[in-house]
Amino acid sequence: MDILLIGSTGSLMRKMVEKLYKEGHRIFMLTEEGKETPGYLKVFETYRFSYENACIREVFVSVKPAVTLFFGAYDKNFQWDVNSNTAVSYSSGLLNVLMSFASLRQGRFVYLSSEDVFADVEVNDYMEVEKRKYTSEKAQSVAMGEKICLDYGKMTMGDVRVLRLGNLYGIPEDAEELDNICAKMCLDALDVGEIKLPSGCGITIHNAMPAMDMQNTDFQVEEEKNISLLHLQDAVEYIYMIMTTQNLKREIYQVSGKTLISPREMAQLIISEIYKNRDNKGESLLDRILEDTQKVENDIILDNYEFDSEFNLHEFNPPRKAVPIVAAYIRMNADKFSRRTDRQESLWKKIRRTASELFNAAVPFVENLICFIPFFMLNNRAVGSRYFQRIDFYLLYVLLFAVVHGQQQAIFSSLLAIAGFCFRQMYSRSGFEVMLDYNTYVWMAQLLILGLVVGYMKDRLKSIKDEHAGEVDFLTKQLSDISDINDSNVRVKDVLSDQIVNQDDSLGKIYEITSGLDQYAPEEVLFYAAEVVAKIMHCKDVAIYSVANESYARLFSATSEKARALGNSVQYTKMEKMYQVLIDRKVYINKNMDEKYPLMANAIYEDDKMRLIVMVWGISWERMTLGQANMLAITSSLTQNAVLRANRYVEILQSQRYIYNTRIMEPEAFAQLLSAFLRARKRGLTECTLIDVEIEELDVHSIDEKLNKLVRNTDYIGTTEDGDVKILLANSGAKDAQFVMNRLREAGIACRYEEEEE
Repeated sequence: MDILLIGSTGSLMRKMVEKLYKEGHRIFMLTEEGKETPGYLKVFETYRFSYENACIREVFVSVKPAVTLFFGAYDKNFQWDVNSNTAVSYSSGLLNVLMSFASLRQGRFVYLSSEDVFADVEVNDYMEVEKRKYTSEKAQSVAMGEKICLDYGKMTMGDVRVLRLGNLYGIPEDAEELDNICAKMCLDALDVGEIKLPSGCGITIHNAMPAMDMQNTDFQVEEEKNISLLHLQDAVEYIYMIMTTQNLKREIYQVSGKTLISPREMAQLIISEIYKNRDNKGESLLDRILEDTQKVENDIILDNYEFDSEFNLHEFNPPRKAVPIVAAYIRMNADKFSRRTDRQESLWKKIRRTASELFNAAVPFVENLICFIPFFMLNNRAVGSRYFQRIDFYLLYVLLFAVVHGQQQAIFSSLLAIAGFCFRQMYSRSGFEVMLDYNTYVWMAQLLILGLVVGYMKDRLKSIKDEHAGEVDFLTKQLSDISDINDSNVRVKDVLSDQIVNQDDSLGKIYEITSGLDQYAPEEVLFYAAEVVAKIMHCKDVAIYSVANESYARLFSATSEKARALGNSVQYTKMEKMYQVLIDRKVYINKNMDEKYPLMANAIYEDDKMRLIVMVWGISWERMTLGQANMLAITSSLTQNAVLRANRYVEILQSQRYIYNTRIMEPEAFAQLLSAFLRARKRGLTECTLIDVEIEELDVHSIDEKLNKLVRNTDYIGTTEDGDVKILLANSGAKDAQFVMNRLREAGIACRYEEEEE
C-alpha cells in the first residue's frame, strides 16, 4: 500500500523506510528540508514543502496514502531551542496536514508523541505527584498535538491514532539525536570521565489519556528509581503494528521498553564500554558514578499494559544488550558527537557580532552628520549673496535624506538643520532674540512638516513595494511548488507506466511469462511451470509437488538439488505450520527460517481440493515480504490456469491414451510422455528411470492387474510398437528404481534397465 511519511531525515526515518520497503510498500515522504539534504533511494517520491503550505492538499490528492505517519515529537524540522515561533509553526503545520488528510476521507493518520508531554510532572516531599502547567514549549506543543489529532479524528469521523513512545534511543546519526538519557550518559563518560546520577524518583503513567487532560491521568510514584528505554529498532516494529493492524481498539497508545534498568546499572554498562581497554590504572567503575544531589529529575515510565494486551509486546533489543552497542558507537565516533558543536558563542564573537550590528545601525546617522557639514557651509556662504540668498540649503538637505532614507532620517536631519539655522542666526543676534522671533518658528514648522510628509511618502512607497515584492515571491513560490508537484506526478506516471509495461514484476510481464506455458504439450506443462515460477520470483530453487492423497504429495519437478531437499515424497499434513496456512488458501512464509520448511509455499486448488504445492527456496531474508508473497500467489494462479487446462485435456483424451479399463498407455501416448520426461530431465527439472518388463503369455488386463500392485500411482506403465511392456518411474533415480525392480523380481517378473534416448 501507499504510505506517506511526514518528517525529517534521521535514524527513525531511515529505519522506518527500510522496514516499509522490506514489507513491499510504496513510500512517499514529505519534509521541510531543502533539496541540499539527500533523500532515500528506497523512497518512491519526496516532496519538499512547508507543512503550512497550501499545496499540501495537492500532495495528499496525488499520493492518496493508505497510511500517513506524522513524526511529530521526533521531527527535527522544528528547532525548539532556536526559534521562539516554533510552537505556532508546529501547531499550524499539523492542523494543515490534518485538514488535507481529512479531505481524502480515507486512510489512517498516525501521530508520534513522546514521554516529553509529562516532562513537567513533579513530586512533593510526601511522594505525591503535583500536576502543574507546562513550562517546556516542546512538551506543550506535542501534548497539544495529541489533543488536536484526537479531537479532529472525532470531529471528522476519521481513523486518527496517537502513539506515545517512551525514552527512545538508538545509534545516533548526528549530534541532534543525542537528546536521550543514554546518549547524555555516554557523552558525560566520554568527555568528563564520570557520570552523575540525578536524584529523584520514577513516575509510571498507567493509562493513555491525552496528555493535556492531566486531571484524568493515572500516576504512580515508584519507590526505587528505574528507567524504561525503548530501542529504535523495537519502536519501528511497534509503529508498523499501529500502521497496518486493521481493527485497533484504542485511539491512543503508549509504549516503552519492557525491561526496566536502574540508572546505576546503565552507567556501569556505559563506562565499562567507553573505557574498554583503556582502564590501565585499575580504577573502579563505581568511582566514576556519582550521585548528583543538586539535580532533581524524574524519569517517566510509560506503562505497556494496554499495548501488550493487544499486540503481545516482544522486546528484541533489551537495554543490557543494546546500551553497550550505543556506547561503543559513540566512543568510536567521538569527534562526530563532540559537545563543541553546540557550545555557547565565545565572548569575542559576541563582541564582534554586537559591534557589527551597532555599526550597521549607525551608518545612516554618521552619513547624515557628514553631509550636514557641506550644507552648513553652503548656507553660510549664501547669506548676503545676491544670487543664492533665496536658496534654502537646509530644506534641500532635509528633502534629500527624506527621499533617500525615509521618515526617521528626515527627523534627524531636520533637527540638525534647525540647530545649524539657530547657530547661524546668533552671529548677529542673541539667542534670546532668535527664540522670540516669529519667523524662526514658521521656518522650523515648514521644515519639519515637509520632511515628515516626504519621509512618510518614502516609507509608504517602500512598504507598498515590499508588499508587492512579497506577493510576487509568494506567487512565484506557489508556481514553483505547483510545477514541482506536476513534475513529480509526471515522474510517478512515467514510473508506473514503465512498471506496467516493462518491469519484471509487472502484471503484464508476469502474464507474458506464464502464457509461455501454452506452447508446451500437455505432458510438459507441469515440468516447465517450475521454471516459470523461478523466473518470476528471481529464485533458482523451486519445486512443485503433486498431491497424491490426503496425506502425501509427490515431487513432480524441481529446478535444483536444493529444491529437492524434502525428498521425492512429503507427508505435507505433518508439516503443521505450513499446512494450516495452505488450507486457509494463503501463502506460507517461513519467518523463523526453519530448515525443515521451504521459505515460501503456496497451494493450487481445483474444485476445493488441493492439487499442487509450489515450494520456493533460496530467497534472501530481505525479499521475504508481503509483496513477494503476493507475487507468488499471482504467479501460482496464472500457472494454475495452464496446468489445470492441460490436465483437463489429458482427461478428455484418456480413452485414446490408455488401453480400455487399464493403466497401460497406448504406444503413441507413452512415447510422447517418455519424450517429455527425457527433455525435462535434460534440463534438470526431474529424474526418471525406464524399466523393461518381460511378461509372456498374459493378456493386457492380467498384466495391468499384476503390475498395479507393484508400482506407485505416480509411475506410468506403457507399451511400445513392438508389444514390449515398460514402466516409467517418475522422479526416481537408480537407487529408487532398484527397490521397484526388487519387488518385480520377487513377484516373478523379469526386468532390466532400459537405455533411454530422446
